[in-house]
Amino acid sequence: MNHAATPMPDGIHDLRVSTFGFLLIKDFSLIALSTAVDPLRIANMVVGRKVYTFKLLSVDGDSVTSSDGIRVFTEGTIADNEVFDTVFVVGPNPIPQPRNLGITRWLRYQDGKGAALGGIDTGSYYLARAGLLDGYRCTIHWEDQDLLVERFPKLIVSNRLYEVDNKRYTCSGGVAPLDMMVQLISQPPGTRNLGARVLELLVAEKRSHEQRQRASLRQYQGTELPKLEEALQLMESNIEETLSIAEIAAYLTVSVRQLERWFHERLNKTPAQAYMEIRLLRARQLLYRTAKPLEEVCANTGFVSTTHFATKYKAQFEISPITDRKRYQGML
Repeated sequence: MNHAATPMPDGIHDLRVSTFGFLLIKDFSLIALSTAVDPLRIANMVVGRKVYTFKLLSVDGDSVTSSDGIRVFTEGTIADNEVFDTVFVVGPNPIPQPRNLGITRWLRYQDGKGAALGGIDTGSYYLARAGLLDGYRCTIHWEDQDLLVERFPKLIVSNRLYEVDNKRYTCSGGVAPLDMMVQLISQPPGTRNLGARVLELLVAEKRSHEQRQRASLRQYQGTELPKLEEALQLMESNIEETLSIAEIAAYLTVSVRQLERWFHERLNKTPAQAYMEIRLLRARQLLYRTAKPLEEVCANTGFVSTTHFATKYKAQFEISPITDRKRYQGML
């Protein structure tokens, strides 16, 4: 079947060519790259010509190894100073500490030439380091949100799947680049119908940028019970200053006993156990992704004593928090 032959309205065949450059950083997410470039390929197929061209770039011109060990060949280097309509940094996970002035200079050069700038997965970190996200809404993979805020406290950082703010395009990792790219294709110089057609051919559904990244107990413990979902959401939203189980039940206008019954039937744990797990998962994220001292991690997750925190942490993960942080850092 020739999908490109499908008639499309809105002057879709009159679209001008837009150029994209994707800078790959070692240990980038392969699925994030794929979900960013494939919508462009599909759009070209629908239109019947190359209205979107893209080039994969590296810092030094060599192939770049993704986080799953697959090496991807690139077609250019930042030293070429080729100018694009839009450039994306496809960031690594986790974010490395060394500063690369070449990337900063290249991004500022592209900005000076009028290019739109984007960050995929942790790519927004590189834009922030170049001072190119000041005054713009942005987002990043939820695991690295604390690090971004810690390093650049003046940024406007959201937990949304993606942000499109003027000529700044940022998104989280995984398949979120697909949502962002469809949004870009759906606005000038693209068209709304082109974005819808791309989604149809990729057998995907449109997700709004308002949708938030899910990084919680709810993500892997589907409850299918609205009140229980709401209870978990309250716990996730009140980690630093914790609520009592009675306060949560009162907010939901149910009895503590009913709340406990729901947790036992659906999650096989008490509300207090679920709340503790949420707080400890949050603490582990802070230990892994930020340089916050142990005392600050405790305070950020509702613990008043480092001893109590360490005891609960070891019971949950079978390793002390300090040892866990060192082990994680040794794996990078």
